[in-house]
Amino acid sequence: MLLIFTLGLPYHSIVAQTMSKQELLFRESEELIYSKPNEALKVGLHLLKRVTSSKEKAKVNFLLARIYEVKGDYNNALTYLFEADRNPFDLDNRDMIEVPVTKSIILRALYFDDQSKKYFDVAEKQALKISDRNDKAYAKSLLTLDKSLMYLDREKYEEAAQFIEKQGVSFENTIREFPTMYLWFMITKGRAYCGLNDYEKGRFYFEKVLDLLKKTSIKNDYAEVYALSGIASVYFHQKDHQKALKALLSAGQKAQPFENVYLTESINKQIAINYLALNDKTNYKFYNTNFLKANAEVETIEQESVNTAYNLITQDYENIYKVKKQWYSTVFYIALGLTFVVILVCGLFWFKFQWKKKRLKEIINYLEITRNNLIIRFTEKKEVKEVSKKSNIPLETEQALLNKLKRFESSTKFTNNDMSLAVLAGQFETNTKYLSEIINKHYDVNFNTYINKLRINYIVEKLKSDPNFRNYKISYLAENSGFSSHSSFATVFKSITGIAPITFIELLKSEMEVSNSQ
Repeated sequence: MLLIFTLGLPYHSIVAQTMSKQELLFRESEELIYSKPNEALKVGLHLLKRVTSSKEKAKVNFLLARIYEVKGDYNNALTYLFEADRNPFDLDNRDMIEVPVTKSIILRALYFDDQSKKYFDVAEKQALKISDRNDKAYAKSLLTLDKSLMYLDREKYEEAAQFIEKQGVSFENTIREFPTMYLWFMITKGRAYCGLNDYEKGRFYFEKVLDLLKKTSIKNDYAEVYALSGIASVYFHQKDHQKALKALLSAGQKAQPFENVYLTESINKQIAINYLALNDKTNYKFYNTNFLKANAEVETIEQESVNTAYNLITQDYENIYKVKKQWYSTVFYIALGLTFVVILVCGLFWFKFQWKKKRLKEIINYLEITRNNLIIRFTEKKEVKEVSKKSNIPLETEQALLNKLKRFESSTKFTNNDMSLAVLAGQFETNTKYLSEIINKHYDVNFNTYINKLRINYIVEKLKSDPNFRNYKISYLAENSGFSSHSSFATVFKSITGIAPITFIELLKSEMEVSNSQ
């Protein structure tokens, strides 16, 4: 289970020290996030309609982002997060750290690792500017916790455990001052040790979380769900499946108010595995069906969230671009009255900026390509557009051809450079007219585009999964994917992905180098 946590700061007044009705509502919404998020959301949306200043609006937007985050709605969470820091000067010391860290966490959950790291770096830089002792301790604790989660989220358990242990007793004493954060710190330690197969230590920390929740006034059903799921994992590996199921069923009940499909997917998967271990086929089938249903929902939600993240990141870069463009324009107009040397320097800056803009576009295209199956999903049926002329293909024949196309897409036959409409129709034992009509109707492309996209998808996956492919010549990649020439491959690759193959390979190599160094 990918751990997504929200911290929930102790209540800050929105405007002044004196409690107003708006402030009381804000506090009420904060207290409901981890037990009754839907009620918290109603209060938060009500507050957003009544804000009177940009600072209030920023704080309420961040509140709504946190609520949507625990609900697993990363689409809305990101939207409100980016809105919250539209003007960073509207945020207080802690929110200036929490907002970019929360961005980093959600983007990491969507596998935008490079962008996640950039927002984490922003938070680190902001932390250096904090002078208040308590806020500085809070920022350090938060950044340390998130850094350990970076390792865990990519299953680098040994690095996570070493990093946590390196912080020492003094750090643990510091983080205790922030109860909600301390809960997640214990959960993080439990996950790290379970990842290293030290289940007794993992169990110790998960039980510690559950004990803290019982003994203190902290109401955090969200953290309890993760602790119960964690301890259930321990029981599973210790083959105590009855205890594991008891913990998971309790976690499932606690998770219901959050309507978080990621939690639903994970819990149902764990329950199904335990029933399978007990050879209880009836319950296994029931919970496995629930898992598969939730998994399909996750796929849909992730696609929407990825698109939103991509658009918001792009917009962020565009805003930076506008600011820089204004600055460069000012410099340019001032430089008109200066010597040729000054004008030349300004010109160099301008060309450098244009190069950066071009590079940015390439990087954004690369981010989109390297998401799973972003180029096209051939296994999913697209919405069929109405055709003016009624199809003469029998329904049974149409379905049979669609099934054959799906099997064809799962093979590598499309990499044969002699593949044509006639050849494929012969293999399918049909005529070219029927086959062409089916492809046009269900994929909204002609045969050549259909084959080309399959080939580009194939070579992109090869480049991502096989390091050797990144060192081959473009002519070899062209031949391997079924293209007749270097130039036709390069042209088709760029038309589909938006960047040249050599640029894609360079970016992929760079990302691999950064990943290996980390």
